[in-house]
Amino acid sequence: MRLKSLILGAACAAALTSPAFAQSLTAITGGRVLTGTSVIENGTVVIQNGRVVSVGTGAAPSGARVIDARGKVVAPGFVAVDSGLGASEISSVGGSDDQSNGANSISASFDVSYGLDPWSFTLPVARLGGITRAIVVPSHPGSSGGHAHDDGSSDFAGVGEGGYQAPSLFAGQAAVIHLAQGTDILVKPRVAMVAPFGEAGASVAGGARGAEFTQFRETLAEVRLYARNKAAYDRAGLRDLSLSRADLEALIPVANGSMPLIVTVHRAADIQQVLRLAREEGVKVILDGAEEGWLVADQIVAAGVPVLLNPISNLPGSLETRAVRMENAAALDAAGVVIAIKGNDGSHRVRETRYNAGNAVSHGLPYDAAIEAITVNPARIFGMAGQFGELRAGAAADVVVWSGDPLEPLSIAETIFIGGAEQAPTSRQFLLRDRYATGGEGAMPPAYTR
Repeated sequence: MRLKSLILGAACAAALTSPAFAQSLTAITGGRVLTGTSVIENGTVVIQNGRVVSVGTGAAPSGARVIDARGKVVAPGFVAVDSGLGASEISSVGGSDDQSNGANSISASFDVSYGLDPWSFTLPVARLGGITRAIVVPSHPGSSGGHAHDDGSSDFAGVGEGGYQAPSLFAGQAAVIHLAQGTDILVKPRVAMVAPFGEAGASVAGGARGAEFTQFRETLAEVRLYARNKAAYDRAGLRDLSLSRADLEALIPVANGSMPLIVTVHRAADIQQVLRLAREEGVKVILDGAEEGWLVADQIVAAGVPVLLNPISNLPGSLETRAVRMENAAALDAAGVVIAIKGNDGSHRVRETRYNAGNAVSHGLPYDAAIEAITVNPARIFGMAGQFGELRAGAAADVVVWSGDPLEPLSIAETIFIGGAEQAPTSRQFLLRDRYATGGEGAMPPAYTR
């Protein structure tokens, strides 16, 4: 009987995410609606065909399935940034970690989207924390996202010793995913390039920050030379270049400013130099970390550069973060910087993104800005504005009904839609809990019950 009920539960979960169910007209009524950019009291959110049809205060349309959200909060699905979801199961087990790469000729061209696992156990856990989309990035040294581990290869951003440019300054390309149950979670590959700067970048380049900046400029010069002379390169009529053809091709969008470069950097002085480099080279950058960003907030906003940050960073773990403070998010937002709030780990603690947003509020960040920092801002930063992260007509129907304020730890995601498909509110951990809680039939494998 126990096995039968588990099978039935799985069948129900599959039915909830089937295409037919996703097409049905659904109205979520009576809740406090956080659209991502505004608040609607006693609101109604209508979804159909995987999209938000309308958001307002009207009655549910005729024939719609109605979800009563009175006394609850309705919000867009949250977006995780600097994430390893679907790419890293256990970072210390190499065979389950597709976030890092050590090939001699593959660095900038490393595409994390090819290693995504839709059946990863990390996805349902993050989903229960209201996460419906994520930006998955390659592992890289110096990251404050918690997914880079010192396994002896952390001095290399993209490649091991030997080969072309060894070590490389680039860790690879990020991808956007959704967290809905199914067999294909990729939304868009190659949305950004990743590179470490500061102490980590200096280590990659040989030990000094000046060496990294010089190597970075030389690399961009080679990429532009290659882009102008592909025919000569093909006939071996071009001087030797320090990167493989695959890496040169991957960096063309970075060199021409059409692909953003996620730059992991912490120290205020390093942030200044990265902004200078971006301005002089015409590179579009996204700052990752920026713990001392509040010291140069005026320069960041003047450059129009967004920041991915962890607002609970408050201990100076090195000389790079001497001025770290939990008011960093509030200070950057007050200056006009577009910020996105990260979770505490790239894969296993992504669900804590909302906790971090709540902590930022307790240290001065306006509540509305905190919601934006985990919904609309990540979408804007990665070129997906209006497509998700917001409750508005035409956006993907990523909608979560919360038992209370989503930034309060005790609130629960009661109903979760991703792309209009309702998700089973469970995870492997919940299934194991339920299996062993009562000690009834099926609680132990057959070998233990003979």
